[in-house]
Amino acid sequence: MGRFLWLAVALLVASCGGRFSEPRNLDDACALVRERPSYLRAMNRTEKEWDVPVSVQMAIIYQESKFVGNARTPRRYALGIIPLGRISSAYGYAQALDGTWADYEAATRGFGKSRTDIDDATDFIGWYLDGSEKALGIAKTDTRNQYLAYHEGRSGYARGSYRSKGWLLQVASNVAARADMYQRQLAACGKL
Repeated sequence: MGRFLWLAVALLVASCGGRFSEPRNLDDACALVRERPSYLRAMNRTEKEWDVPVSVQMAIIYQESKFVGNARTPRRYALGIIPLGRISSAYGYAQALDGTWADYEAATRGFGKSRTDIDDATDFIGWYLDGSEKALGIAKTDTRNQYLAYHEGRSGYARGSYRSKGWLLQVASNVAARADMYQRQLAACGKL
């Protein structure tokens, strides 16, 4: 009987999905927020607090983690078999680095926040983009340049480190196009 109960609990947990599973339709903002209404509530709070549009938050989270709460960077291996650790400390919905997350916690007095919590992840994005607007003059609606500063860090963006990275320029353009798409979709289904 014990094994049967264990199997039933395991199947129930696996079927629930939740914050550690990818939503079913990442190309339809309306379907995404119907499936995960807590995401829209979190993003609306962030928009109110930091003035970062929901569609911009969604596009960044899509690019960084595909809305998987415990996303991590891939592992590195020497000789293809010896584990060397992960590519970076990026973790969670927003793929926030350890140091940047610590800065966020200190600045917002939010110790104990979690990168796997959608509320905390969207608040982090709002805080970071707000800081980029203040430090670099990038409007919060300028998704392309905000994403470049998010990816490269503010000092990297200021140095123009992204200019020699054609692949990153394309990714940033894709993030901006996705934000525009999400904005249109959310307006059409009355979620703005």
